[in-house]
Amino acid sequence: MTSLFTSSRRQLFCLSLVAVAALSACGGSDDEAERSPVSLQLEKIGGYSSGVFLQSAAEIPAFDAASRRAFVVNAQSGKLDVLDLSDPKKPRKVGEVDGTSVLARGEVNSVAVQKGLVAIAIQAQPKTDAGRVALYRAADLQLLGSVPVGALPDMLVFTPDGKTVLVANEAEPSDDYQSDPEGSISLVDVSTPSRPTVRTADFKAFNGRAAELAAKGVRLLGPSADGTGKATVAQDLEPEYIAVSPDGKTAWVSLQENNALAIVDLAKATVTDIVPLGYKDHGLAANALDVADSDGKNPVIQIATAPNVLGMYQPDAIAAYQAGDGQTYVVSANEGDARAWGEGTPAYFGNGAKGPGDVTKGFVEEWRVKHLVHKDGFLRRADDDLPAHLIALAKGNGGALLNPAHFAWCGAVAGDPKTCRDDDKLGRLKISWTQGYQTHADGSPVWYNAQGVANANGNRLMYDKLYAYGGRSISIWNAQGVQVWDSGAAIEQFLASDACKLGAKRDSACSTYFNTGHDATAKLDARSSAKGPEPEGLALGTIGSKTFAFVGLERMGGVLVFDITDPKAPQRVDYLNTRENWGTVFSATAAPALDSVGDLGPEGLAFIAAKDSPNGKPLLLVGNEVSGSTAVFQLNLGY
Repeated sequence: MTSLFTSSRRQLFCLSLVAVAALSACGGSDDEAERSPVSLQLEKIGGYSSGVFLQSAAEIPAFDAASRRAFVVNAQSGKLDVLDLSDPKKPRKVGEVDGTSVLARGEVNSVAVQKGLVAIAIQAQPKTDAGRVALYRAADLQLLGSVPVGALPDMLVFTPDGKTVLVANEAEPSDDYQSDPEGSISLVDVSTPSRPTVRTADFKAFNGRAAELAAKGVRLLGPSADGTGKATVAQDLEPEYIAVSPDGKTAWVSLQENNALAIVDLAKATVTDIVPLGYKDHGLAANALDVADSDGKNPVIQIATAPNVLGMYQPDAIAAYQAGDGQTYVVSANEGDARAWGEGTPAYFGNGAKGPGDVTKGFVEEWRVKHLVHKDGFLRRADDDLPAHLIALAKGNGGALLNPAHFAWCGAVAGDPKTCRDDDKLGRLKISWTQGYQTHADGSPVWYNAQGVANANGNRLMYDKLYAYGGRSISIWNAQGVQVWDSGAAIEQFLASDACKLGAKRDSACSTYFNTGHDATAKLDARSSAKGPEPEGLALGTIGSKTFAFVGLERMGGVLVFDITDPKAPQRVDYLNTRENWGTVFSATAAPALDSVGDLGPEGLAFIAAKDSPNGKPLLLVGNEVSGSTAVFQLNLGY
């Protein structure tokens, strides 16, 4: 048969192969931006260390393609560190932005960048005062304009057209709980950066709808500052993070402590709905978890079901994307967070005579199960960690019981939780004492005596369910806030498996340090009784026709990657944890050698598409608050 290729055609074909190979070697963006990879693996190629340990010196990163600069929130200094990322293998600090030039004593909380414009959120001192948003030119850090926003402005994000910056005004109470400002979302028009203007989407319209929202499942539990009543809805809601629809018409706002999402009409600057996220049933095998950080004498990995223990999703970071079905979905990192104000105020927890504390000095909802249901009641923990509001609820000298009909599985009997209090059962699990006990129709407690018999003169609360913090998962929700997928127990199960490896070289077993903490010497199971690995940071990236979610695990550390192209059937793709020397002993008085411990405590993540990347490859920036380091990960793709 005659050859299909003439000599000249063979030469052209070979030259084409050479050209393709050259483009690939140079990181040609056509490959990385337009083709859909069949595999993705993270590789740490560079990083910058602030040299400051355990003081949140690297939190939220953002990137500007034109100037090839990364902008990283340094909470320790209260400033914005500016890094030259021209060579992503060797980031170097070239400047900083000081929020005090815009707001006296102000501290930078967050940053967002789009089309050469840098927006920062500046917290006032005190934090309950109005903050500001300031705008800078990325190329030369020139201040262009600023505008006042709500109290404690935190996360901010640009709309897709770059004309508006949305700001989550978290409005936390003061630490002594004497001031509790209203949460809100600021919509800052930055079309003319030198003259920004603000509209505000607030929650005042919901103040008269507290009962309705609570009945739907929105957690509204903050007390008034004087301890005699409840905070208003607008005071109780604390916007945490914002996701924007690809068409720029809608925003979703995570209300973390409230376990809810707010939906905002951006054209009208109005909150149209507040949607409860519901609870995760840890009694199901798919939602099993490890609840114990001390299983007998030695910690062990024990991922199991826990009937009548419910997880509050309470997402921190959220992001939105459009799937192949044309619908918009919201992805959430379900970290969990308790209301805890006045933790450092002894008067809130009682006095030396074991009397009740002062409800005007704080509000703490978190407590361990073993203290909640001790047979001797609550006062044994006064002058230690007994929340004043709990003892006030329980008639000044009460206690609590576990319903044996619901908790016989861990040993509870009438009037006695027995082995449910053990450290290897539910004893050390942190839960919210504010919900789960039996109530009358008006919300008042149903009282029991110490023997577990219903008695109007009793002083024991009866808990049918226990509510733990965070889902230890990521979830995907539709535009109405209905869950379409949750990772269930998959994250903890993966971290406990032989498939999971630690270190930049992936040469250590994750199971050796399962659920360890991020700010202390690595210890197996250290965080199991709290919120496990704590998925917190989140960034989405689109490569070809695929969408990937990059999830930072705050406590265990590292970044998980999921292919979420199909929102109903995501797949785990990769995991990289660049903490090193896991046996390093941390000192309470001195920081470890940061060049040897690697990256600890991922807080914020930023995806850089190949077309915007300094080296033509997609990258991921990770701000690590504990190690004070900013890591540069390259996404190595296979086709």
